[in-house]
Amino acid sequence: MARYLSLMWKNALRNRRRSILTICSIGASFCLLAVLMTMYQALFNADTPEWQSRILVVRNRVSLTMSMPIYYRERILKVSGVEEAYVSQWFGGSYKDPRDIRNQFARFAVEPERMFRVERAMKVPEDQKKAFIADRQGCIVGYKLARKFNWKLGDRVHITGDIFPGQWEFIIRGIYEHPDESDSLMFHLTYLFESLPQGRRDFAGTFTLLADAPGSLTRISQEIDGAFRNSPVQTRTETLKAFLLSFTAFLGNVKLFLFAICAAVTFTILLVSANTIAMSVRERVREVGVMKTLGFTRESILGILVGESIVMSLLGGALGCGLAYFVALGAREAMASFVFQFNNLSLPLPMAALCMGIAGVIGAVSSLVPAWNASRTPIIDALRSTV
Repeated sequence: MARYLSLMWKNALRNRRRSILTICSIGASFCLLAVLMTMYQALFNADTPEWQSRILVVRNRVSLTMSMPIYYRERILKVSGVEEAYVSQWFGGSYKDPRDIRNQFARFAVEPERMFRVERAMKVPEDQKKAFIADRQGCIVGYKLARKFNWKLGDRVHITGDIFPGQWEFIIRGIYEHPDESDSLMFHLTYLFESLPQGRRDFAGTFTLLADAPGSLTRISQEIDGAFRNSPVQTRTETLKAFLLSFTAFLGNVKLFLFAICAAVTFTILLVSANTIAMSVRERVREVGVMKTLGFTRESILGILVGESIVMSLLGGALGCGLAYFVALGAREAMASFVFQFNNLSLPLPMAALCMGIAGVIGAVSSLVPAWNASRTPIIDALRSTV
């Protein structure tokens, strides 16, 4: 069939208006399909980075919104295999105009010295790290956040509190880089506690801990949760990847949601391609009769018609993958602050190859029936066709 490739190409584009519209329709559908598949990969099938392989997160068993006593940390540190643990508390609040989504970013109260011992992948210049630790009103911000708001060392950031009401002022003492997340603001937990009434101090939103080895995570998780099983506030210990995925649970069954949309998009592409090929084949029944008269076999005619459909579908798939690459980059910039797994969102080459494979299969399947019928049409019947 290789000798018929030029013929397939010319026939696929013979009706240019219809071909271009079909390719654009398939491309738009494949763009959506590729983006959804990339999101699914980032959320559920991405490999665990080496720096995450020893980190566990302890939270309230009931809900992320409920805190735990801060003295739980001492009991956690006594578990064999736990090297260090630090407290992290979601702060909330709003920066400038809260109605502008561009002003939304994560803000956490943390224990700086303990955090740096756990978050070994976080890169902060040593002088900035020391300045942050020494200044209780100081904070560090991710380099993406600093670039977004044009912040520099020494700038003051004013946050209006909601969970913790009041006007809060932080001084930028450091700018950090992190392989998975670089658009948050972190400040001293002691600064938060000192500004609260006595009854609202000494609590923890989560404990993030560093284990001695990846193989110890399951045992440590079981021991920690077992230690607080009969306590008034029970805990749930999970890997960092599982903890981050728990945020998507607020949206419902995300796996089923993405799978259903991908299935619907694939079925739509199949219908669009099948309709176009059926119209094209119906218009060319007499041409098939002429080809048979010239000596083309049924198999060669079938291969040519199916090949035309595959060519058109592959062109649409290539267009869709190109669009999906840029859409994924835009989604990463827009959503990384809310879905941490999207910090490295991009269309990988294997995913693009998979989409192109799906495009080829859809092109073949959608054209098989009309091409089969056309190739089996007797010469006399084909020549008599007036369509």
